[in-house]
Amino acid sequence: MSLLNKKKKKGGARRALRGGGSSGTQISSLRPQAVEKLPPCTGHCPSDNDIRGWLTVIAHHGKYGLSLEEARDRAWRIEVETNPFPAVMGRVCPHPCETSCNRVHKDGAVAINSVERFIGDWGIERGLKLSALDGDAAGEKIAVIGAGPSGLSCAYQLARRGYKVTVFDAFEKPGGMLRYGIPSYRLPREVLDAEIQRILDMGVELRSNTSVGEPITLDEIRKEYDAVFVGIGAHQGKTMGIPGEDGSGVYTGTEFLNLVNSGRGAEIGDRVIVVGGGDTAIDAARVSLRLSPDAAAVSRRLGAEVTILYRRTRAEMPAIEREIEEALEEGIKIEFLASPAKVIRSADGTVEKLAVQRFELGEPDDSGRRRPVPIEGDVFELEADTLIMAVSQAPDWSTLGGGIETKGNWLEVDEWGRTGMEGVWSGGDTLTLGLATISIGQGRRAAECIHAKLRGHEPKSPPDRPAIGKDRLKLDWYKEAPRAERKILAPEERLARPMDEMDLGVTETQAQAETERCFSCGLCFGCENCWMYCQVNCFKKTKELELGHFYDIDLGTCDGCKKCAEECPCGFLDLY
Repeated sequence: MSLLNKKKKKGGARRALRGGGSSGTQISSLRPQAVEKLPPCTGHCPSDNDIRGWLTVIAHHGKYGLSLEEARDRAWRIEVETNPFPAVMGRVCPHPCETSCNRVHKDGAVAINSVERFIGDWGIERGLKLSALDGDAAGEKIAVIGAGPSGLSCAYQLARRGYKVTVFDAFEKPGGMLRYGIPSYRLPREVLDAEIQRILDMGVELRSNTSVGEPITLDEIRKEYDAVFVGIGAHQGKTMGIPGEDGSGVYTGTEFLNLVNSGRGAEIGDRVIVVGGGDTAIDAARVSLRLSPDAAAVSRRLGAEVTILYRRTRAEMPAIEREIEEALEEGIKIEFLASPAKVIRSADGTVEKLAVQRFELGEPDDSGRRRPVPIEGDVFELEADTLIMAVSQAPDWSTLGGGIETKGNWLEVDEWGRTGMEGVWSGGDTLTLGLATISIGQGRRAAECIHAKLRGHEPKSPPDRPAIGKDRLKLDWYKEAPRAERKILAPEERLARPMDEMDLGVTETQAQAETERCFSCGLCFGCENCWMYCQVNCFKKTKELELGHFYDIDLGTCDGCKKCAEECPCGFLDLY
């Protein structure tokens, strides 16, 4: 049976070992057992993606008898088991998986996110389709409210299990904050559209321009559908409550980006002040710089003069570090330890200046960051035409027309997304502000719970696997290999084509090399060390390959020399 037709075994269950005795002189009573470990990449991925799986199936495709094309197809299918948006997330995810990669301790983390993008683009170019699962769904009707990453992830997982899914969305086009919050130079719309269309092609019905509450209420949906998932996101930006903020020339960050990304446009002057230190603030600032109708003028720095005010220091900024660097490269200024205290308007009501308060850092607050404390009497003025307040955002629960029980701005759920309302689940930014990868994972887990509920059983988490760190690896066994870096257009190039994609990713050669940098932490990749070092022939090459399984172990001949486990570079073998 080929690898492509075998299901990958999950969890940390030890492989069945034959025998139990030994022949000849025993060196020790310890015996090897193959134990799959949890690699740090997956352990730190909010979507629970099998990163090691899709890296190693490409890296070692020849050992599995796969062509490179077959291996990439297989990698894409492994990825979309948990994340139907690999090309999207390969562009916008801040990749916490890489921070904890064990290769950090040798020569730099594997460029996981770059390979994810390559695999995602491969799937689009090849026209690969999402596949259904074998199951016992009876075609019950599920309503998903909100076509953002959590809602679409939930819809996908339910549709592939055979349910009839209808997605209601208030906007003209699906995607939620992926479409209306992220600029096209970071996420091309053709990429987003392609990955959403694959989900719709599974039979998911999309009702755009449909706000629940009008013409259909949440209570009516709950009566008509067997389960409801609420994923309306957090599209309502918050204002700061400072004098003069009401009126023209002042936007919230989400309002501004929605206007631009929906094609309606936003009027700004030559001097734009953006408040905040998160991704929305950085996006709003960089979009403001790009709004000049004369692209050549923008490239000569003759567009809007943009300044970001942030009341802490750069060390506390939650925005993606690379995005901050790119904003600075483009000529955007950042004033740290500063925040507007008042909007000063001219006689005709237009924004003229901002009174700006200086801060210093005090003790840490609930977020763990040092609290900004205003310095009494330290106020200065900045000339401004437009103020964009990207300080926070929350769900707009009024769009549901009531009937939802929240705690403050947010819904409370259990680990499976179950709310306190019978038959209602939720995920994404309805729970708290977070990353798109978190939303995707929450949507999937809610779908698994909905499926379990409708089939009459409790949802089950995958078996625990022991985590594996660098101490279990033989780092010296792996060859030094430099990390691939993505090609990013220079500032003058990207500002000359303001809304074109500026991150060109990695080449095919680079992507292949990155897969081969993966240590395959805690899972056999067929290095043959155990087979070569065993003098009593315990390790037999398996006849039926599957991901991570190259050898069967016969303990009947084992003499306890321990060399197999000692020489295993990836930490797959344990001694008991």
